[in-house]
Amino acid sequence: MPAELLILRHGKSDWDVDTDDFNRPLKDRGKRGAQRMGVWLLQQGLIPDCILSSPAERALVSAEKLCKAMGHGVERITTDRRVYGADVPDLLQVLGGCPAEAQRVLLVGHNPGLEDLLRFLAGDEVEVPSDGKLLPTAALARLEMPGDWETLPAGCAHMLSVTRPRKSGG
Repeated sequence: MPAELLILRHGKSDWDVDTDDFNRPLKDRGKRGAQRMGVWLLQQGLIPDCILSSPAERALVSAEKLCKAMGHGVERITTDRRVYGADVPDLLQVLGGCPAEAQRVLLVGHNPGLEDLLRFLAGDEVEVPSDGKLLPTAALARLEMPGDWETLPAGCAHMLSVTRPRKSGG
């Protein structure tokens, strides 16, 4: 059975709060978007074995809302500082540390790193929607991956879907 990578961009953040980027919270809309994606994952039977998140406030709260909506505790989330502000090599390193037995991994983080990772892994299969936003806030990309998390060359993944919270039905 091939492995799967789920890539979730954090929910809509609140720019009206006077704080630094790392501590920027989610708007209520961002919390709802993450919850919707958690419900959608549960409905689809796509429960991750391993959840990796940026420790930045908006990403971690997105991961927590998603887990709770799936009926799982937040203790399943592992934060990794490398995901915050990450580029493709950083994200490949993070994924390379996944347990070998993990069949479905969820990565929660930020753009532009996540979109760059998606393009790197799925190559020509990545189609940008008409609005120009590949991974808008709280969108979830689903990729079929090779079985080895340590070796992820360019173009190794097959793009299965990108689901946006408003289209998830959750």
